[in-house]
Amino acid sequence: MNHLEDLVAAYRILTEYGVIDAYGHVSLRSPSNPQRYYLARSLAPERVQVEDILEYDLESNPLNAQGRESVTERYIHGEIYNSRPDVLAVVHNHSPSVVPFSVTGVPMRALWHMAAFIADGLPNWEIRSVRKGTDLLVRDSTLGASLAKTLGAKPAALMRGHGSVTVGESLPRAVGRSVYLELSARMQMQALALSKDITYLDAAEVQASTPHQDYKRAWPMWREKALARARAERK
Repeated sequence: MNHLEDLVAAYRILTEYGVIDAYGHVSLRSPSNPQRYYLARSLAPERVQVEDILEYDLESNPLNAQGRESVTERYIHGEIYNSRPDVLAVVHNHSPSVVPFSVTGVPMRALWHMAAFIADGLPNWEIRSVRKGTDLLVRDSTLGASLAKTLGAKPAALMRGHGSVTVGESLPRAVGRSVYLELSARMQMQALALSKDITYLDAAEVQASTPHQDYKRAWPMWREKALARARAERK
């Protein structure tokens, strides 16, 4: 049950930090079966409780829906888990400071240590390369597989005109990366407004920083506050 409470906390943490609002979602690969993952039903993230969590196979078929509506873009999660055995958690969001980088051609680059994983840039998925005239939503496995291919081995990918997807080898890492990706995008825009001459992290600094970024100090604090809010709503 603790892993489901962790997932509830993840939804609420991402809402608290403005990474997701009424939309966006986070999933967790099943600790007992890597061919399954957990994702909340179609519900505003801030309202998610344990009973709202559904289990899916890697084709993104719900196994215990019991009449509950699935998230349309669940294929993002299933196809990434299919292609990345190392990934244990996936976040999809419409992070507002990240979206401008998806439509301008200005690359995101690591400029502070907390988001060193950005390194010298992130891939940008163009849905038109697969299908034209869409509403930009990942509504099936074909689109999900294309996004997963663009993500490749990277920790995150932008989605043109839509948002981003962030992954992690743990749930705290995926959540932390999502929070700090938004903050880093904001900082980079602030820096660009001041000067075009920005000192970014170099390759050696990225390599030295990234392996240690598990956000182990932040996660317990975030989790405790998030679950306290969830419990208070039950009263």
